This record gives sequence, C-alpha cells and structure tokens, in this order.
Amino acid sequence: MKRLSILIAGLLASAGALAGAADAVSVEQPYVRLAPPNALATGAFMVIRNRGDKDVRVVKADNPLSRVTELHTHINDAGVMRMRPVPAIDVKARGEAVLKPGGMHVMLIDLKGSLAEGDMVPITLTFDDGSSKKVDARVVKTAPPAPEHRH
Repeated sequence: MKRLSILIAGLLASAGALAGAADAVSVEQPYVRLAPPNALATGAFMVIRNRGDKDVRVVKADNPLSRVTELHTHINDAGVMRMRPVPAIDVKARGEAVLKPGGMHVMLIDLKGSLAEGDMVPITLTFDDGSSKKVDARVVKTAPPAPEHRH
C-alpha cells in the first residue's frame, strides 16, 4: 500500500510538472477560417493570454484534420505580403499574443478533407516546457469581432 501511495504521489507530481506553461495560458476566441472549396490550406486564429509571471513560447501546433500544421507570420517582402513559418510564438508574462489574419497564425496545410462552417477543429498547442493545451476552434466564414486587449 505504501508503494502504491508513493507511485501515485510521483505520478501526480509528474502530471503537475507537465502542466507547466499550459496552466498559465488561456486561449480565447479560437477559430479557423472556412477555406474555399478544394483549398488545401487555411488558417487558425486566437488570442493566447499568459496569466503567469514567466514568458512562455508556443513551439508547435497540431491538429488531426491537416497533414501539416505550422506556426506562421506575415512579412513584407519588397512590398508583397508573404506568409512564413516561425519557430515559435512568444507570449510575454502577463501578456498576450494575438493570432489574426495578416499577422501571426496557425497554418493548417494539406487538409485531409473539406471543412464546413460550424465544424470544430481540435488544435493542440505545445509550449517550450513540453506542456500542451488543447483548443477547439470553430470553422467560421467571417472572423468574430476583434478581442478586447488587456494589459
């Protein structure tokens, strides 16, 4: 019995360690833009808020509906806006990262099937400490109103 108690205590401690950055983060207004018929890619957008005292980094995103999921931003390349992958999205302590069209976003590439308005896309965000947070993003035709920014 004592061994079982020690094992359970160890597992709980491990689970707490894995929670890490994910516990300090909330995700608001997640959505996926409805892709045109036969499109192979679309974007996911959200506000990632960090309530913690330490900066966190989103280093990976994943979802079951596309073969590739990347963190992206837009850059101005000689007057032409282009999307580019980024290694991470930083979320400052007590701050936020706004993922929006024309800026940082999650790219869903090589869609496995078509998405319909109202579908839910489960997206898992992984942080630099190994913790992760699952977000359900609704597929929408038009973006919801911009979130209120908190500082």
